[in-house]
Amino acid sequence: MRCRSTADRGGVTAETAAALPSLVLVLGIALAAIQAGAVHVACVDAARVGARVLSRGEPEHAVRAAVADTAPGSADVRVHEHGGMARVTVTAPVPLGPLIDLPVEARGRAATPVEEREGANGALFVGAPGREQAKGAQGGGRDADAE
Repeated sequence: MRCRSTADRGGVTAETAAALPSLVLVLGIALAAIQAGAVHVACVDAARVGARVLSRGEPEHAVRAAVADTAPGSADVRVHEHGGMARVTVTAPVPLGPLIDLPVEARGRAATPVEEREGANGALFVGAPGREQAKGAQGGGRDADAE
């Protein structure tokens, strides 16, 4: 018969008990990184949707409504148009479970060229209503002799 030392008994259990908190910590960090990536992708998608809507000349409340459909729940949205570009920035905190927000924010930015649209007199305009700028000195390329 083999004789076992009583000092080695339960060693594996003790080592597992010591390593288990480390494994749980690594798992938590991995899940937080996955959650941060998912929030970032949602912010980028929401910013792209908002920039497309703004570039078509829709009012700001329509842009914010379109972004709200795609963005994470507690997202902050900034909308502006400058230099012929519609720009939207969406920022949201990264949640760690249902109750805890990490002190990290995910941010998505998008910029889309503002689409040209024709005004009542046939001139082409760039921008949303109320923020439009006439494009070209020829009234959008229409020939005055053709009328």
